[in-house]
Amino acid sequence: MSFIWSLIVGGILGAVAGMIVGRDVPFGIVGNIIAGFIGSWLGTSLLGQWGLNIGGFYIFPALIGAIVLILIFSFITGRRKG
Repeated sequence: MSFIWSLIVGGILGAVAGMIVGRDVPFGIVGNIIAGFIGSWLGTSLLGQWGLNIGGFYIFPALIGAIVLILIFSFITGRRKG
């Protein structure tokens, strides 16, 4: 059950990060989950473990990491808003 909870939280984090940045994450829900997982790893690695922990994700560093990840991906691929 914790794996399913992690998928849900990762997907929500990726979707929220995409809405904040105003860019679409490729591959829909799967892309949101991947952005949430990688963003969580990136944010926690750079900012440490602080804030609310839900489903194994520290929400604030994970959200910041997902935003950075989406911005970097958009810059590299040249994806525009929308």
